[in-house]
Parts: sequence; structure tokens; C-alpha cells
Amino acid sequence: MKTTYNIRAIAAKVINNVLNKGKSLSVVLPALQQNISDKDRTLLQELCFGALRVLPTLEFCIQQLMVRPMEGKKRILHYLLMIGLYQLIYTRIPAHAALAETVAGATTLKWPQLKGLVNGVLRQFQRKQIMLLEQATNDNSHHLHPNWLLERIKKAYPEQWQQIVVANNTKPPMWLRVNRIHHSRSQYLALLQQAGIEATSHPVYADAIRLTLPCPVGQLPGFSQGWVTVQDASAQGCIDLLDPKNGEYILDLCAAPGGKTTYILEVAPKAEVLAVDIDKQRLRCVKENLQRLQLQARIKIGDGRTPDIWCGEQLFDRILLDAPCSATGVIRRHPDIKWLRRDSDIAELTKLQAEIMDAIWPKLKKEDSWYMPLVPFYPKKIKNKLCHS
Repeated sequence: MKTTYNIRAIAAKVINNVLNKGKSLSVVLPALQQNISDKDRTLLQELCFGALRVLPTLEFCIQQLMVRPMEGKKRILHYLLMIGLYQLIYTRIPAHAALAETVAGATTLKWPQLKGLVNGVLRQFQRKQIMLLEQATNDNSHHLHPNWLLERIKKAYPEQWQQIVVANNTKPPMWLRVNRIHHSRSQYLALLQQAGIEATSHPVYADAIRLTLPCPVGQLPGFSQGWVTVQDASAQGCIDLLDPKNGEYILDLCAAPGGKTTYILEVAPKAEVLAVDIDKQRLRCVKENLQRLQLQARIKIGDGRTPDIWCGEQLFDRILLDAPCSATGVIRRHPDIKWLRRDSDIAELTKLQAEIMDAIWPKLKKEDSWYMPLVPFYPKKIKNKLCHS
């Protein structure tokens, strides 16, 4: 059956929403990839994540190839050109196919009169590719980070900043979390082997598996039946620290998209879990994850700074707080963070973290209270409270 969509045009829309409208890639992409085949969904993700990962290189090339930038309503074609360049530089898609589909994307985006422009710019790049990429390497933006963030990394890690930058610009591995309700990790590794998917187990985290090569989730044995979930190993590690028990009342605050909520219930199926997040749209992901894994938790919209509104006087045996942060530590998996964050965000987010900690701390049962600082810094007020509880 012939598809009626153009992946390059969709990718341009995603990039436009991120760079021009300031929306998160993790929110925009799922909304625009509905009704797309698994194969095309994988390509769309590669184009969007990849283009944002190497954004300065693509921008540099376009600046050299065009006399005047495309602004206003035509700006969407600027992002379409970025997608075209990304394919030519970083993928194995045959050049003729990349050009044909990208040029066709102009028609899908309702700019058929500018198909010739898109075609001309891309073909000009083909002729000048080696020279332009050499110039981009010598340009001061070749680290693929905004200057403010690069300076902060250099200041914080003067000896390791180059390794950190390289790691940030590298594609992340694909980690799985085996649902222990259905299989042990060794059993699921055997299922992967039968499916021809190479993988290794994590040396510390009991349910974590790393795929040698990422693959579409539709190829994972039993994914739709809830046998396995895609989740970073570090995120799985926090559940080890939480150590949830059956019969406990547990709060997962800032819970979306629900990976930690569902893991709590896989480890302690008879625990009662309340998943709270301020973002109504992202809470839908929590519900979808629970449904796929056939687990149950209470879900509420709520602001972590005002818990009395959504939990009253209720106390919790354990609280998992994935507090809002700059996310600069997970750039490898979320390359849009480099272009969405601003230097001023750091102080504002630190203040927000302190407000949430102040508000939610009294909701933890004191006789069982403990803490494990997951970040090396807290506002002084919070640090004193943690250390004396």
C-alpha cells in the first residue's frame, strides 16, 4: 500500500516545532509520527534526532549555499534543507533517493513553486560537499554545542570537557528493561538470540539489557505484550535505590512519561503507586505505558510545589522525585536540549527544585525516611534538611 505522507516533510515540521516554537522533541515527535509505519518511524526518528545533534554543521552549510536565509512562512523549507543535507552527509540513503524525497517534501509543505530552489541548493552542496565540511570542521561551532553550554562544561570539567562533548554528540545505546513479571533477564536474552538480536546484560542492574545495535520496538519479542520496555540503565538504577516493597504507598512525582512508575510496579506489583505530573499531555504517556504493561496506578495532574491540593494530608512510604532539571546530563539522548536551554535556565531550575523539595519532603513518613542524593548539589537550605532528617 502506497504511503500518503512524506517523511522528510514531517521531519521538517518536527524541527520547526523544536527550533522555531521551542517545543520538546519528546513531545512533538510522538504527536507527528502517528499513522506512520514502523520502518518509516525509525527513519523519521533518525532524521530528527540526527539533524538536531549536528545542527551547527547543517546551519553552516546552508549559510554558505544561500545568499539570503528563508524567513517567515518559508522558514519550514530551511528545515527541509537541513533534513536533506543530513541525509547526504550522515546516512546511507542513496543520494538520488534523498534528493527526490526531500524535493517532493516541498510540495507536501505547500511550497511546490520552490521545489527548484530546494533541488538546486542540495545539488550545489553535492558539488561542494568536501570543501564545505572541511570549512565546518574549522569553524568555531564544530563542537556542536551552544557557546554558553560549552563554556560551562569547560569550567566544570577542565580536564574532561572534550570527552564530555564527544559523548554528547554520540548516538546513545538502546537499553531494555526486562519485565520480571513475565521473564527473567536470562530468559529474555535467549528470546533475543532466537530473534537474531545481539545483546548483553548490565553488570549491576538486574533487569537491564543493552542491544548491540538499536532496532525498532516492533522487532523486540513480546514488546506489545509488555515483556520489555525501552529505558536507560541509569533510570533503572534509581529504582534499585528506591527499593519499593509490596504493600507500600509510593509517590512517583514528575512521573511522565511513566518508565519509573511502571518499573516500581514490576518490582513491587502489590504496591500502591500514585503517579503525578504537571503536564496533562505527557501523563497520557504514563497511561499508555501502564496499559501496555497491564499494570495499574493512580494518575493525577499536580504541581509538585502544592502537594496539599492533590494528596491532602496523605503520607507516603517512599517518594521518587525526578525533579525538573536542565537535562544537560542527557544530551546524548535528547539533543534538542542543546538548543532549547538557555544559560539563565540553570538558576531558575535550581530554584524550582528547591521549592518542590521543600513542599514534598513533609509528605514522606518520617520513621522510614532516608535519602540518597542523586545530584552533587542542593540549595543550602535543602541540603541541611536532608542531612538532619
